[in-house]
Amino acid sequence: MNKTKPKRGNSDRKFDVKEIGHVASVRKFVIIATGLPYCVNGQIVEFASGVLGLVLGFTEDKVQILVLGDTGGIRAGDEIYNKGRSLNLPVSDAFIGRIVNGLCEVQDDLGVIRADETLPVFKVAPGVMERVPLKETFETGALLLDAIIPIAKGQRQLIIGDRLTGKTTVGIDAILNQKGKDVICIYCCIGKPYSSLLKVVRTLMEKDALSYTVVVSGVASLSTGEQYLAPYTACMLGEYFMSKGKDVFVVFDDLTKHAWVYRQISLLLERAPGREAYPGDIFYIHSQLMERAGYLKPELGGGSMTFFPIVEILQGDVTGYISTNIISMTDGQLYFSTALFNKGFKPAIDFGLSVSRIGNKAQWKAMREASKTLRLDYIQYKELLQMTQLRTTGLSQEAELRLKRGEAINQLIIQDKNKPIAVEEQIVYLNVLNQGMLDVLSVSQIKQFKQDIFKFILARQKDFFSELRKTKELNEDLKNKLNEHLREYFKQKV
Repeated sequence: MNKTKPKRGNSDRKFDVKEIGHVASVRKFVIIATGLPYCVNGQIVEFASGVLGLVLGFTEDKVQILVLGDTGGIRAGDEIYNKGRSLNLPVSDAFIGRIVNGLCEVQDDLGVIRADETLPVFKVAPGVMERVPLKETFETGALLLDAIIPIAKGQRQLIIGDRLTGKTTVGIDAILNQKGKDVICIYCCIGKPYSSLLKVVRTLMEKDALSYTVVVSGVASLSTGEQYLAPYTACMLGEYFMSKGKDVFVVFDDLTKHAWVYRQISLLLERAPGREAYPGDIFYIHSQLMERAGYLKPELGGGSMTFFPIVEILQGDVTGYISTNIISMTDGQLYFSTALFNKGFKPAIDFGLSVSRIGNKAQWKAMREASKTLRLDYIQYKELLQMTQLRTTGLSQEAELRLKRGEAINQLIIQDKNKPIAVEEQIVYLNVLNQGMLDVLSVSQIKQFKQDIFKFILARQKDFFSELRKTKELNEDLKNKLNEHLREYFKQKV
């Protein structure tokens, strides 16, 4: 009887080699595992339940893993499979207009997102030689920012203040102002209630801003791992668009809660606590994120990524550990004051404590000329206002004029939420102010002027604002046309 011998080296046979470890203990959202001798930091593992994990550290015989999902199905003794790769997530243009979590998993009801490629979530920031200087203005739609504290594309501008002072509103208004400007916006929600995220999404939908925005959700109801990953995922998505030559704007709301999440993880990993119980590498986890903003050289795509990280403080104290860390790694900060907010001054930015380290290099020439004395005029108005509260005698004519000018500036700076003002319109406001035309108007007349002037000029000359945006300066021709429009407006309306 002939027996067929099996052929050695049969090419049809496939082998799947896996490195397998086992769960030793479960500490909430952190797993201590044995085995996995070839794992490295940042590597992905998979539990028997199908949930992914991220290796955060190891000793000679134990591996520390952060669970990126629900820990309910994980038990001691379960097998863990080393995926043999770092954390790469899908990216594509189809993410625009969608809501995803820290793993790029869909969080809305609009179906599956088809990805073109994958990118690493944790990536080294571009070097100095891969960047160009920041010279192009980033338009926020807030007159106070665009005129007094200008921001450039590629800048990292910290938003810091007590809770309920309008920090998120400024970030959302900046997103709304990017409509029609070919800017991809990313809103990253970290550790906040789901209801807060819902309000933001509704605002974006109502203002038709979701069509150029990606929402990355790391709300408090999601797993700790997903909250921890959210800002890095938002940054990764931004880098994808930046590499394609796009301008990207990212709002991190907020990094204080991200620091809290990392503190919880570190304490469960039994890492030595330092100041305010934060681990020693808390500075690094935020600095590696902030460094990824910037403006790339044309050879690398020529895109930019602008960051608005938000930090919440207590009772106006900016000397806290996290706040001072992030102040030191950003290009300026906007300080939001509870006292100003309660007085109705919105956005409640105290520009005595706020700064943009890029300065006016990125401003339009027309805006630079129109706003050059604005900060000084307003500071003098505030000082004079305090002095008049102590005086019992009458004021000089010069002091009265300064008070009227200061009140006019006050009314121009105050803005309603979700109503950004175009830079062209801001330039018109400031030119009217500099000519003293608003000094004789009442508060109600100034408010009416702000509502009417844009439509009035458009009705008389449709291409005025488009010409101003094209030249970015008020040349003699545009200046004469503007003065003519203003004379006609004040003749008809005032």
